[in-house]
Amino acid sequence: MVVENKQVLSIEDMATFCKKKGFVDRSADIYGGFAGFWDYLFLGAELKGNMKDAWWSFFVRGREDIEGIDGSIITHPDVWKASGHVDNFSDVFVTCLSCKKDGKVDRSEVGKVKCDYCGGDLDWENTKDVKQMLKTNIGKDSFGYLRPETAQLIFANFKAVFDGARMKLPCGIAQMGKAFRNEIAPRNFLFRCREFEQMEIEYFVKPGEGCPYDIADVEVKVLADGWTEVKTMSLKKAFAEGIIAKDWHAYWLGQSLSWFRDLGANLDNFRILQHEKAGLAHYASDCWDLEYNFPFGWKELQGIADRGDFDLAQHEKASKQKLGVFDDETKERFLPHVVCEPSFGVERALLVFLYEAYTVNEKGNVILKLSPKLAPIKAAIFPLMKKGEQADVAHGIYDGLKKRFNVNYDVSGSVGRRYARNDEIGTPFCITIDDESLTEKTVTVRDRDTAEQKRVKIDELRYVLGDLVSGEKSFSDL
Repeated sequence: MVVENKQVLSIEDMATFCKKKGFVDRSADIYGGFAGFWDYLFLGAELKGNMKDAWWSFFVRGREDIEGIDGSIITHPDVWKASGHVDNFSDVFVTCLSCKKDGKVDRSEVGKVKCDYCGGDLDWENTKDVKQMLKTNIGKDSFGYLRPETAQLIFANFKAVFDGARMKLPCGIAQMGKAFRNEIAPRNFLFRCREFEQMEIEYFVKPGEGCPYDIADVEVKVLADGWTEVKTMSLKKAFAEGIIAKDWHAYWLGQSLSWFRDLGANLDNFRILQHEKAGLAHYASDCWDLEYNFPFGWKELQGIADRGDFDLAQHEKASKQKLGVFDDETKERFLPHVVCEPSFGVERALLVFLYEAYTVNEKGNVILKLSPKLAPIKAAIFPLMKKGEQADVAHGIYDGLKKRFNVNYDVSGSVGRRYARNDEIGTPFCITIDDESLTEKTVTVRDRDTAEQKRVKIDELRYVLGDLVSGEKSFSDL
């Protein structure tokens, strides 16, 4: 039996672990780095790519009602003028009177909140607005903006995608990509950065159209506007009792929670939080945040707001282009409403999976229990002998598997040490080649999470590994 425990690392210790093991490091660290910018190293690039692929597969390829785009990072300034970013996208710079650290607040929070770092009073007499958009020169005398979000290019391209893909309402458009913000005080490792990525969906419906899909029957902690205590209930119950007013909000919160759960996250560490009515954006009638319990507190992963037709109306007015769709029933043209924008920050989601996976066994060894779908390396191949027939067989297995999977060939140290090394970086399966492999044409496959071992025929190995990585089979099924 493997005895283990969940160990909560501080965000600083998580940053140290990620650097040491080859996941993430401060950008240009040899020059001292630059706050708010991070480089993904050889394992981090794979983990990040796998997570994005999992999101795209679940929310785009796995659905008939969503299409994807990949918009430009540098965007025409008129897009951001129309959206309101040029005039309104700024934060208020403040300094703590106690710890003297710089920070930021939203305009609506001026005079109302305390220091994020120490809880002390903020210096409200010496604040200043800081524009959040990053401007860049283009050609001789033009300029553009590095996009501060991915949503606006979805709206700008709505008509082209809707018509070109012959979409029908309700439907969504998705985009993954970089965004940039002139963050005043980047902190908490990957949580608040100046360069980051978003996985974004804008979901369009006919005004007043209800959700035709089933709400996921998942339980989650709920903190509604006006509540003083968190209650645990299913999303179906929360909607049935009117706590979540919109069926679309309950549905998309369920889809997001299901995505995290299916990739190994424990939903006990999540909650949904309703925005106060007084604090809603001017275009929103309701908004719920999906939050995660990080070591530095409950923090937002995703905001699900009803944006109405605000964005399309703004771009239609500014561009002088018709962005509405034709209703076959009423024979009228109208602007669809965005009833939800279920969007994630890539970095924040990646932090969730790292914290969910980080485990320490009874020997004090770290086991990074990442879902096989997310794991940077799917399997490690170990010949017991570095040379000879075992090594030849191992190389053949490695050459065959690497055409389909990211696998590692490891001959350094004892098999136990090799297991531990791969456990620490999340490799779900280790394949050992021994003398029996030469005579019986089988190998030993070890499961990271249980330390169980089973013999598998070499010529079936790629199919077995494929089933294990995809989740079509569990290790106990072998």
